[in-house]
Amino acid sequence: MQVKRISAFTNNGLGGNPAGVLLTQKPISAEQMQAIAAEVGYSETVFASPNPDGSWRVRYFAPETEVPFCGHATIALGAVLGDTQGPGRYALSLSKAEIEVSAEEIGGTWVSTLLSPPTRSSPADPELVDEALSLFGYTVDELDPLLPPRRANAGTEHLVLPLNTRDALKRMDYDLDEGRRFMEKHGIGTVAFIFREEERRFQARNAFAIGGVLEDPATGAAAAAFAGMLRDLQILSDGTFVIHQGEDMGQPSRIEVTLIETPGAPVSVRGRSSVIV
Repeated sequence: MQVKRISAFTNNGLGGNPAGVLLTQKPISAEQMQAIAAEVGYSETVFASPNPDGSWRVRYFAPETEVPFCGHATIALGAVLGDTQGPGRYALSLSKAEIEVSAEEIGGTWVSTLLSPPTRSSPADPELVDEALSLFGYTVDELDPLLPPRRANAGTEHLVLPLNTRDALKRMDYDLDEGRRFMEKHGIGTVAFIFREEERRFQARNAFAIGGVLEDPATGAAAAAFAGMLRDLQILSDGTFVIHQGEDMGQPSRIEVTLIETPGAPVSVRGRSSVIV
């Protein structure tokens, strides 16, 4: 079994978020998948095997746990499916959702677009927000008054905390063990910090302590959940916007998100990939 190592959501061929991708003819055990993900060491490794109906059975594992959905690993999977099975659209059967990913080759680069699970969001409890701010060393005054903190979901639960300056975003830091306990306690997959640079351009940083990773350089699942949140708040109801992530890690990443007006509808998340040599 050969794990493909792919960087997803690259920006002009640079940066991106590494993911392991393993295609197998038959599903392997969860114990095997967890061991392989731990050995690969990336924030997620995706495992896919073909179903009789032509779809693909897909599971995602971080180094320390299974996760229900991972955006950047799905983008990487799209690139591998495109390379091995040909360009096209692929139905993916997850543990708790049915989604799809498409792959096309543009200028020698694989470009994947995933259709997320349905989205939902709700106001974040003030006590939860206070606990998060204390963990990450922020104050209430550093939150964006126009974008309230929310819990957001598009297959995975996220706490979204918009900040009011780019400098505040640059300072994001925390203790990994404390962050893991916080996320386990509240059932959160990542804590997503956002800064709105322009109407349809955002900078983001994502803490992923529950998966054993301090920070993700590109998080497609959080991007999809954030899009649903913007739609619920009627801040952006349709069209495409861009999230830049990983710049403060030296791994610049670009995530394109497209949404329609229907509340709760899946959103499209698009990105380029490159093979890690």
